[in-house]
Amino acid sequence: MTDEIKKQDFKSLLQLHILHVPKGGEVVKGRVISVDKGEVRIDIEGMTTGVVRAHELFNESAEYANLKPGDEVEATVIDVENENGEMELSFRIAGLQRVWDNMRKWMKDGMTIKARVTAANKGGLMMQLTGLSGFMPVSQLNPDHYPRVTGGDKNRILERLKSLIGLEMEVKVIDVDEREEKLIVSEKAVWEDAQKAVLESYKVGDVVDGEVSALTSFGAFLKFGEGLEGLVHISEIAWQRIDHPKDILKVGDRVRAQIIQLDHSKIYLSVKRLVDDPWKSVKEKYKVGETVKGKIIKVEPFGLMVALDKQIHGLAHISELSDEPISNIHDKFKVGQEAEFIVVSLEPAEHRLGLRAAGVKGKSGRKAEEEVKKAEKVEKKEEVKVAEVEEKVEEKN
Repeated sequence: MTDEIKKQDFKSLLQLHILHVPKGGEVVKGRVISVDKGEVRIDIEGMTTGVVRAHELFNESAEYANLKPGDEVEATVIDVENENGEMELSFRIAGLQRVWDNMRKWMKDGMTIKARVTAANKGGLMMQLTGLSGFMPVSQLNPDHYPRVTGGDKNRILERLKSLIGLEMEVKVIDVDEREEKLIVSEKAVWEDAQKAVLESYKVGDVVDGEVSALTSFGAFLKFGEGLEGLVHISEIAWQRIDHPKDILKVGDRVRAQIIQLDHSKIYLSVKRLVDDPWKSVKEKYKVGETVKGKIIKVEPFGLMVALDKQIHGLAHISELSDEPISNIHDKFKVGQEAEFIVVSLEPAEHRLGLRAAGVKGKSGRKAEEEVKKAEKVEKKEEVKVAEVEEKVEEKN
């Protein structure tokens, strides 16, 4: 081989080598030469020596915690040549990129990982997991950690959340956005997976025995089976109208209920459907035109809710309470007051009974029934609207 050919080959090899010299921001591979005094020196494929110093070590990751000579590592180029002629590298940048990549993979695979609660605010928990900070909304806590607070008092909710600081949880990644540095995790998703087999053993129509675990304005929560919990909506507690579940139930009560809906991890139950509907036999107890005694249990701008017995309640529209206009119904009628009424309409299928105060002419026939129906629809819509809003607030808090 001539000297000219040797020079040409060396030149080609040199050019090839130069073409592969990494630039700032690129990730390079190498082997650890030494670990000493907070510095890690790395042989970069025989080209040069790289050094990782101080805050660029990325100590949050166990991958870089116990490096030793000979270990193969990846690092990001910060500077091709520093003041000592070495390539300045960072584990922090490369490590962060790898962690974000892992988060995306774990989310796709549905993998369960561990995370520690570091702080709390009214919306949820700040979490620390493998070098990144994440967030868990309150709605993503499992039932055991969910802060149920009557009335949705945000200060009390925050107190409950703060009590979880320092706790290690098993979570799943449910949202990753590296550009926005957003990482959302869920403890509930892990719980749902664990309960899936248990949930599959139940079906709509099954009857369960459980214990009342919490009461809210929109219903009662019932724990049953192997760590399951369902909601008995206020409208499914009793056949008669009630103002609050606490009127019928208290925490700790043992209750039988029927499953009426299964929606993933959400279970909806009914207590009243296990009891005969008293309205089926209401015509045997009350007749249109007869005078009955009743107790006022609710005073509304449109009329009175009246209990005729423990199970049957009727509505006396304001137009059926006096032959003269009533300027303020609350001045004339009080909760707990007993009075005589005349049954003016009776519709068992609709759970509807209309009343007129005794001695009042009121409105006749169909007009009276229309007023009663209209008033009851308004009341029912308001009850449903309030319950739905409160339930959504409970889920978001």
